[in-house]
Amino acid sequence: MSKRRCLYEVLELEKGADDEKIKLSYRKLAMQWHPDRNAGNPDAEPRFREVTEAYEVLRDQDKRKRYDRYGFPGIEATEGANSGGQGSIFDIFNDLFGGSGGRPQRNSGEDIQIETLIDLAEAAKGITRKIKVPRSESCGDCSGSGCKPGTKKTKCRKCDGQGAVLQGQGFFRIQRACPSCGGAGQTIADPCRNCGGKGTRPVQQEVEVKIPPGVDDGVSLRLTGYGEAAPARGTPGDLYVLIRVRKHPFYQRDGTDLICEVPFSFAQAALGDSLELPCILGDPVKLEIPAGLQSMEVLRVPGRGMPNLRGGRPGDLLVQMRLETPRKLTTKQLELFKELKVLEDKHPQSQTKGFFEKIKNFFAGSPDTPKPE
Repeated sequence: MSKRRCLYEVLELEKGADDEKIKLSYRKLAMQWHPDRNAGNPDAEPRFREVTEAYEVLRDQDKRKRYDRYGFPGIEATEGANSGGQGSIFDIFNDLFGGSGGRPQRNSGEDIQIETLIDLAEAAKGITRKIKVPRSESCGDCSGSGCKPGTKKTKCRKCDGQGAVLQGQGFFRIQRACPSCGGAGQTIADPCRNCGGKGTRPVQQEVEVKIPPGVDDGVSLRLTGYGEAAPARGTPGDLYVLIRVRKHPFYQRDGTDLICEVPFSFAQAALGDSLELPCILGDPVKLEIPAGLQSMEVLRVPGRGMPNLRGGRPGDLLVQMRLETPRKLTTKQLELFKELKVLEDKHPQSQTKGFFEKIKNFFAGSPDTPKPE
């Protein structure tokens, strides 16, 4: 992509977007253009890199302010300007507009964020996963200098090595990053053939990620040194692996607790019973249903939830019992329920008896029953 697009346009945002909108947009676009999801599409990797670079600037409040005020020269100057006598182009901007002093040149690579999807059982047990990470590494031929082996960078003729040029007419003039050297003060006369003068080259690196037991959706794991290569043999950036946990068809998670819903019959509710439930970790859980259990009551099984990521006590398994009314009855079931109804009419439950007595007294005008106003 020869022409650099506006960073807000790259992330499909308005200029005043807040941090949360920036994160959400980056996450969506990074997933859309990830090379692993676009096999055979030559545009995927450049678009993925463009989106990531835009995010790295806009998520950093300091860089974003410089970009909003000065555009690309504002962020390129501090990263690419030499540390000679005149300092970076941003030092000149600070002096011109009343700012304070210069800023140290960044000598570390950019961080990378990538997502990986796991299921609930993997989150409970922990898993080691190999992930392909598109990143840049220092060019082996030129050792990151961008120059053809045996050559060096030369002083930029346009700015005389200062990294800045004067623009404007008349009384008011402003200094901007040199368009020839990008504010670096140096140019490459004979670029390295392997990297084209960039000093880095794109690679697909397979990284082994150890995901600990108990990890939750949205947790980010940091792998030091697996980010983008740094200029001038600096320190590489870091890799952040954002964990996404797939929804489970049976269990829901609430912190370290696991929640599920289990249907049970009238007979089980009246007589009690025992059930066996499959569990995310370990052997199945034997669940005892006490006689007289009511619908939507919750049975707790201690210690059978998710592991604690910080090594504390594991969570519990919470089983919400839902009374299931039969929709179709066999002939024998129909006879039995009719017999049961006769018995219930003769010997109603205390709650049922009390409810119908209240209804009867209300319509009979009992003085003990308040009437609506």
